[in-house]
Amino acid sequence: MFDYLSYAQTLRAAEQPFVVATVVRAHAPTSAKAGAKAIITADGALTGWVGGSCAQPTVVRESLKALHDGSPRFLRLGPPETLRGNSPGVIEVPLTCISGGTLEIYLDPHLPQAHLFVIGHLPVVESLVELGKAMNYTVTVMGEDVTPERFPRADQATLLDLGSLRFSPQTFVVVASHGNYDEPALEAALNSEASYVALVASRRRRDSVLDYLRGSGLSEEKLARLKCPAGLDFGAVTPEEIALSIIAEIVKLRRRGSVAAPQPSVGVAPVAAPKPQAESLPQSILEMRPQAIPTPGPGEALDPVCHMIVEITTARYKSEYNGQTFYFCAPGCKRTFDKNPQQYIALAV
Repeated sequence: MFDYLSYAQTLRAAEQPFVVATVVRAHAPTSAKAGAKAIITADGALTGWVGGSCAQPTVVRESLKALHDGSPRFLRLGPPETLRGNSPGVIEVPLTCISGGTLEIYLDPHLPQAHLFVIGHLPVVESLVELGKAMNYTVTVMGEDVTPERFPRADQATLLDLGSLRFSPQTFVVVASHGNYDEPALEAALNSEASYVALVASRRRRDSVLDYLRGSGLSEEKLARLKCPAGLDFGAVTPEEIALSIIAEIVKLRRRGSVAAPQPSVGVAPVAAPKPQAESLPQSILEMRPQAIPTPGPGEALDPVCHMIVEITTARYKSEYNGQTFYFCAPGCKRTFDKNPQQYIALAV
């Protein structure tokens, strides 16, 4: 039996993002029942059970979107005639490969807790600690005169130890040492996987630091990651305002998509399948199609048979024809296409 709680805890401990998908309603006939669960990770892997080969690609696709923006989703999957079309907050997807049944699935994204790592002793550091804790971040402060007594709200406050610095993709680094150890701290941060590296300094000081780091062998690609002046530009002056601008920039970065959805391999582009001549298709195919053909997004393709959206990186079924790759939601659609590909692509628009 799938122990999703244990698996979720393992992912949390490893600071890996994931989505818990829960079937909250199932109208028979469906292979998944109410209460069924699955966990979807950022690589598109689905562990558990929330439906068969028709439902799973949609669940994975919407889960990756949820990881990208951090927002939960409520899905309703079923035959077109059972979908209401006017349900606020509900994403309805026609899935005619389900044998007449309807699934309602809740997607709950879990992102690793952000880690604010502040290096230095400027007055802005104290404000960053307060604001970081207000945002429920894990907060670490490191510096020459840093003590737990000075920063009681920090999760960790330690003396400077640049050799111990290790930053994960969930770490947001702010260096504010007033030139005392900016360069070595930034060199460690820019060589790491940290999602955000900022320097609290003037533009002149920034240019000097960049020259030093460039001379130390850091690539232009890594140097381009440095944000200085730190924070959003809304005219911040006081240490409290500067700290607020930095936290606001971190929030903007995270909400813009801290976990990017997997993209197709280089050279593989989604192919929007053309609409074939309707009267030439079998009635079973016509009945399963949605009334409006959806538009594939980045990393997605349109199943040329049933017109379902398919996630390219996780698609199990695909066919090559005339130098193009076509993706399918299920083996039945692939088999139908392979019998007569020209029937589905002859009248490309």
